[in-house]
Amino acid sequence: MSSNIFHPLLPLENTYRTLPEKMYSPAMPVPVSSPVMLCFNSRLASDLGVDIAGRSEQELADLFSGRIIPEGAQPIAQAYAGHQFGHFTMLGDGRAILLGEQVGPDGSRFDIQLKGAGQTAYSRRGDGRATLPAMLREYIISESMHHLGIPTSRSLAVVKTGEKVYRERIHDGAVLTRIAASHIRVGTFEYVRNYLPIEDLQAFTSYVIDRHYPEVRDAVNPAFALLQAVMHRQVELIVQWMRVGFIHGVMNTDNMSIAGETIDYGPCAFMNTYKPGTVFSSIDEQGRYAFANQPVIAQWNLSVLAGALLPLLATEEEEAIRMAEDLLNEFPGRYRDRWLQMMCAKIGIVQYRQEDRALVDALLQWMQDRKADYTNTFLLLESEDGPVTDLLQDADFAGWHAKWMQRLAEEEGGSLSARALMQTVNPAYIPRNHLVEEALAAATLGDMAPFDALLKVLSAPYEHRHDYPDYQRSPERFDAMYQTFCGT
Repeated sequence: MSSNIFHPLLPLENTYRTLPEKMYSPAMPVPVSSPVMLCFNSRLASDLGVDIAGRSEQELADLFSGRIIPEGAQPIAQAYAGHQFGHFTMLGDGRAILLGEQVGPDGSRFDIQLKGAGQTAYSRRGDGRATLPAMLREYIISESMHHLGIPTSRSLAVVKTGEKVYRERIHDGAVLTRIAASHIRVGTFEYVRNYLPIEDLQAFTSYVIDRHYPEVRDAVNPAFALLQAVMHRQVELIVQWMRVGFIHGVMNTDNMSIAGETIDYGPCAFMNTYKPGTVFSSIDEQGRYAFANQPVIAQWNLSVLAGALLPLLATEEEEAIRMAEDLLNEFPGRYRDRWLQMMCAKIGIVQYRQEDRALVDALLQWMQDRKADYTNTFLLLESEDGPVTDLLQDADFAGWHAKWMQRLAEEEGGSLSARALMQTVNPAYIPRNHLVEEALAAATLGDMAPFDALLKVLSAPYEHRHDYPDYQRSPERFDAMYQTFCGT
């Protein structure tokens, strides 16, 4: 197997290496035997300012598998800790290597990371590799989330390595090129707070503020302002997850991005039948990260971040704790208000009122009682023809529908403007679990057509198409036995 070759195709920076050395370890990708490009996101490459004109597919496969290293890159694996299912542990990039940072045409800075690129100082007993199904899953779901309008890491490429990876069974190996505003996590702050001196915590906090929240740089208390800003972004992110029925599946603190992006697509899935307690992750045996628990867990994770920042909030610990608690106590009310605003938009109400909560709750209860499809129920409400007429035979739905019509009549524009609003927030297409699994199964056998077709549909999730009915249905009882896995 050849060693790495440095290449000028993708000149990168790496500001993370200006931080204390104990926050990362140098890590070169381990070259793979026979890289073959399976997916390449040309539109994202263009947005990032990555010029691939005149480059062969093999050259790109070599670059995005780690055989070729961008000239000037100083690849690293980041150190971090985290609470995994509530238990603190030391972690780090065990199979991901940060090549560096790409500065886009608009001046925005993005991490470019290879996932599945080989062992690092934090691999423990892992092989540092990734399976083809897991990397394709992250590619298609992260891109779906982007097109749904939800902050997320992105996927630039998936390269098949020509090697085998051993998990619960033998898989083809792959490397995913992941793009993110950064890979800084709540767990990164935990690591610095637990293992490094306060001076390093201060330097790191300043770095994060400069990179992600420059608007709080001149605040009276920058650390407190950072905590507040991160909380606000997390509220917005979780509200968006709930809007489309997304279940992250493993909301450990090391999987919560400080930048407010959805990151680490392992055992994630989308809810079809509305059931607040839905869990698909094979490792979430107690339902800690169930659909309805996600806002509660987000607040818990933020409390961990607050704990890491305590020394910077105030000189007296009691005062720092009081400040953190007062701020975190605002989370439930802020979330409830944003959630209600979002849910009211899903039923066409712009000028929402607190009393609209009863209308929303009644619909959700009806959906739960009837085992209705979460996505499709809102699509039916948008329509003016047969499906809703059929539902009106249900007395409970008919009673709710009459109240809803009365409420819409109070809105400026009535039902017409309501439906226009609903079409902007209610997707017609989500990554249905059976469709994702079918696409991944075909891809592992060498047939990328179902994957590409699904990706095309998910790239325009609000575009109502009459020729895509199979993408809006979920087989009866498929989700009852469905499980997702981490792939590590």
